Amino acid sequence: MAEKKAVIDIGTNSIKFCLAEAGGKSSYGYTILQDANDIVRLGEGLKDTQRIGEEALERNAQSVANFARIAKEAGADEIAVVGTMALRIAKNTADFQARVWELAGLEVRVIPGEEEAQLSYLAVVKGIEGASGSKLMTMDTGGGSTEFVFGNAGKLERKFSLNIGAVRFTEQYLSEMPVSPEHLEAADKAIHDELVQGGVEGPVPFLVGMGGTVTSMAAVKHKMVTYDPDVIQGSSLTEADVAGQIADYAAKTLDGRKAIAGLQPKRADVILAGALIVKNVLKITGATQLIVSDRGLRHGLLYELFHK
Repeated sequence: MAEKKAVIDIGTNSIKFCLAEAGGKSSYGYTILQDANDIVRLGEGLKDTQRIGEEALERNAQSVANFARIAKEAGADEIAVVGTMALRIAKNTADFQARVWELAGLEVRVIPGEEEAQLSYLAVVKGIEGASGSKLMTMDTGGGSTEFVFGNAGKLERKFSLNIGAVRFTEQYLSEMPVSPEHLEAADKAIHDELVQGGVEGPVPFLVGMGGTVTSMAAVKHKMVTYDPDVIQGSSLTEADVAGQIADYAAKTLDGRKAIAGLQPKRADVILAGALIVKNVLKITGATQLIVSDRGLRHGLLYELFHK
């Protein structure tokens, strides 16, 4: 029997799970058996308290335990559990790690932003046509942070992580829906300034985006009621696509957003902030479009697990 491995990726907004087995025709050298996500908001209120709330801690630990059970029942011989921005900054990360150990018997490894960026870049180089031979930048925008990687001909040249995520800007500027022009403009300016100060620059001839915001925006563009990763992978978002979606999200109530085909209802409140991050990265880098990667950190980590 082919060996099976699983990755559970704990983000600020959602937990992503991928189960794969060795072999198959993909460029990764493995076949994906299951790829899922659970929007359970580990970072809820984290900005104000610097702590994971009791309810958020418990529901996220239970989600990890549920994915771990699925992996074990499928016969996975290795399950890697990794945490990103929320667990990097929370003062009670150890409590969360202890609860996951209690429920699932698995260690949660908190990875630095640079490693997160490296794994995402690996997923792109292996999964997007033309990426391995191009001068490119990847952006992986999540609930708590955005990772940037600059590479050339498959070699990583520069990488950094910025605390620019959809949850914080939503809480700070965009929580009232519909969003007023003043609040939209303030959020737009704040995101632009933080990206520039953080070192995002152009020109970028080949821009690749990944993460829940980007894949959701692609699904909305395709009016995709049932998510199809193979349609999303390698598709594109133009400046006009992004501008149109920003205007649409800003004008709608929360219920109005939840009714949009292709948008997960649980992502409806934070999607506008995510779209503003995408808009400003396009603007700053001078890229005319963003190529969408459905494959991210978890796929890069699986590649490492199968090839170590």
